[in-house]
Amino acid sequence: MFEVKLDNDLLMSSLVNHSEIALAELALAELDADQMDVFVGGLGLGYTVRAALDQPAVRSVLVVEYLVEVMDWHRRGLVPLGAELTADSRCRLINGDFFAMLNFPGQNLDPEAPGKRFHAMLVDIDHSPRRLLQASHGPFYELDGLRRVASHLLPGGIFALWSADSPDEDFLQQLDGAFDSSKAHVVEFRNPLLNCDDLNTVYVARRPN
Repeated sequence: MFEVKLDNDLLMSSLVNHSEIALAELALAELDADQMDVFVGGLGLGYTVRAALDQPAVRSVLVVEYLVEVMDWHRRGLVPLGAELTADSRCRLINGDFFAMLNFPGQNLDPEAPGKRFHAMLVDIDHSPRRLLQASHGPFYELDGLRRVASHLLPGGIFALWSADSPDEDFLQQLDGAFDSSKAHVVEFRNPLLNCDDLNTVYVARRPN
């Protein structure tokens, strides 16, 4: 078993990855493009990234990860999916603060492709829109922050967000203000770490065509 902790805060475990996989699957199921470019905010143990790469229509996955150490684990093959992801030519890892990158108007999420927009953006960083790893992340979950996300998507593009909590109606209202439509998918699973049935939420929102 592999776990990622920040101080004493458990962020993820290789035993519990159902909703991380669902984050990619639910988002990309909304698209019918033949050649999709996907952005992932937060690498973690890589289950969301692999689920995206498993889709034949995905031609590129750009991953922004804040912690250099996490990227190094993957590149050195110290975590289960590391060697697989880093060997895939469609997958590129870059070090950066996703939230800070969004805060600058005109900021490129892909430093190698100025102005690039994506078919899908998948984000799994904070515990939920209310339980943040850092208070400075808060504006991202408000209307202006979500509109900045939408500006990096192609018309009809999909934004998906992972949350450890039940659906948040207030956050859904924020999504509806920035996107054409939104929904909250409840992902239920057995949690062997807690020895109980558990659930997470995947929010999926579409930019207008």
